[in-house]
Amino acid sequence: MDINHYVNVRENEKPLDYLVDNGGLSGIMRTVACIGDSLSSGEFESKDETGKTLYHDFYEYSWGQFMSRHTGSKVYNFSKGGMSAKEYLEDFAPKNNLFGNEFLSQGYIIALGCNDINTCLAGNLEFGSIDDIDVKNPENNKDTFAGYFGKIIQKYKALQPKAKFFLVTMPKTPDDLKEKAHLRDLHQQLMHKFSEIFDNTYVIDLREYAPVYDSEFKKKFYLGNHLNASGYLLTSWMIESYIDYIIRHNYEDFKQIGFVGTPYCN
Repeated sequence: MDINHYVNVRENEKPLDYLVDNGGLSGIMRTVACIGDSLSSGEFESKDETGKTLYHDFYEYSWGQFMSRHTGSKVYNFSKGGMSAKEYLEDFAPKNNLFGNEFLSQGYIIALGCNDINTCLAGNLEFGSIDDIDVKNPENNKDTFAGYFGKIIQKYKALQPKAKFFLVTMPKTPDDLKEKAHLRDLHQQLMHKFSEIFDNTYVIDLREYAPVYDSEFKKKFYLGNHLNASGYLLTSWMIESYIDYIIRHNYEDFKQIGFVGTPYCN
């Protein structure tokens, strides 16, 4: 066996050049929380007898639950259709005790922004910037998407200081309107800024490295405006492979992952 084939950094390797089996090294995190919206919830679309679109969160089909089955880890769905960062902070997380100690995890994968961007485009929310974050006191963050998103990270870091955070950007979609595409580019830039100001924080940059979600992609992997079962499975492979890539490029950062949440992590 040539172990270097599996664990080394390959020359000129990009994050999604290779899809791993059984979660790869992402499986070293035994508890993971997925914070997101419909695309983290396995949402499917159906039609009623009048042709109206109905939306259903089928969590067993979410990429998080595919990840759980691949790795054997406990993966929580802290997500639902329509979720925004503001709603997560002010309603969903408090109502479900997600800022308590019951569901503390070694890893947090945060995939929020789609609904927030729509709210920004409607003129009901400012997108904001990294300057909206008070790194010492999240209660001073500004009431912008950036401020709300940053506060989610900060609240979980206060609860689980040594946990690993993975911030997910949005894949490119050619039919996005110019204004929406611009905000999704700003979202990508903001995620990288967060990884600079917070320790143990990494970016799963699907906007840069995932396939383009064009018409041919959507024929195979979409059901209406959301993914189908195959699309969520593919997303799980990408998330797991990207985390495997991050770990292989940062072995030192993950040496004590088994101690996260115990008195022994230093």
